[in-house]
Amino acid sequence: MAEKEYRIPQHVAIILDGNGRWAKKRLMPRNMGHVQGAKTVEQICEDADSLGIKYLTVYAFSTENWSRPESEVGAIMKLLRNYLRDCIKRANSNNMKVRVIGERSRLSDDIRQKIDELEKASENNTGLNFTIALNYGSRDEIKRAVTEIASECADGKIKPEDITEQMISEHLDTRGIPDPDLLIRTSGEERLSNYLLWQLAYTEFYFTDVLWPDFNKEELKKAIEKYNGRERRYGGVIE
Repeated sequence: MAEKEYRIPQHVAIILDGNGRWAKKRLMPRNMGHVQGAKTVEQICEDADSLGIKYLTVYAFSTENWSRPESEVGAIMKLLRNYLRDCIKRANSNNMKVRVIGERSRLSDDIRQKIDELEKASENNTGLNFTIALNYGSRDEIKRAVTEIASECADGKIKPEDITEQMISEHLDTRGIPDPDLLIRTSGEERLSNYLLWQLAYTEFYFTDVLWPDFNKEELKKAIEKYNGRERRYGGVIE
């Protein structure tokens, strides 16, 4: 199938899985898998943009990932610092708008500052909308949204009967971003792992055994081709 024949999904969400296994297969420290995984993220952003994808959201670090060995978490945070620093130049050279979702209070001050700088520096870019889910958990996101809405009810700003699905969406971290059309998870795992539970209600899922550091443009095209074979019914019936 030629690229021009693809029905390109507007928004692709990815669960980046398999960095540690990629490194283990090569008798390397787990951190080297994360280093290579970060390079793959950079390339996939360019590939997604070239294919016409408008929104790309990646699951970089979950609220549950803090339970990993302290040395691994520390290495990931060091890698994240370097990535965020370099991402400002990359985002502007590629006209990419970058946004970070997740609960930021547990992140160190310097990382939060780098996130603020990156979002501000790229906010007027008009190319790929790239979202990084960092210290993100969907249940935590929904809890925070419900808390905000409950507070607005208590303050008399809204009534409980005024609450709509749209209102809930507007209180989520992803407000202003369309729901994903396609979810990709690498490394053979077939679960959501607390990722975008609200937003994935009608998303098409694609699972691949390819480990994230080995994921490339051809693999992305395979996922899009599979997506093209799906009928998106949104609960209805297509005659």
